[in-house]
Amino acid sequence: MPFDPQKLERAFAFDPDTVRALREHWSHLITQAVWGELKTGTIGAVPRLRKRLLELGENLRSLLSDRAWIPHERERVKGAMAASLNLRDSLQQTDRAAKLLNGGADFAAFEADYLAFRKTLLAFVEHHEKIWGDLLESLYDDTPDDASNEDQDKD
Repeated sequence: MPFDPQKLERAFAFDPDTVRALREHWSHLITQAVWGELKTGTIGAVPRLRKRLLELGENLRSLLSDRAWIPHERERVKGAMAASLNLRDSLQQTDRAAKLLNGGADFAAFEADYLAFRKTLLAFVEHHEKIWGDLLESLYDDTPDDASNEDQDKD
């Protein structure tokens, strides 16, 4: 059974205000990580944080990519789910890198901004993961009447 075209379209209709806010917030974080005064007792932790933030932005971009060019709707949804998992993994790695920070003039502002970004990002991702998961589940939904009719056809 194919996807409902309207549901599929809504599944990839990302709220433009949320997308804009995420992009701006990520840009601000990367600027803080590069130009801000952040300190840590671990050698190489700040450059690693910058790298993780960049990967996080790339994975966010991947999640938001237009998938209309993929001819099979199921593959379109599966690709989005895979991009979401990559984004979550990248967020977890960024969390680990950010936890190593412990000082600097811009530390408190960076920490607050990062946590706000993280909260917004997770809410956005969870919302769309639920929609995509429901779409995939709808492919396998059989009503009891359909199942009994199939059994009768086999006899």
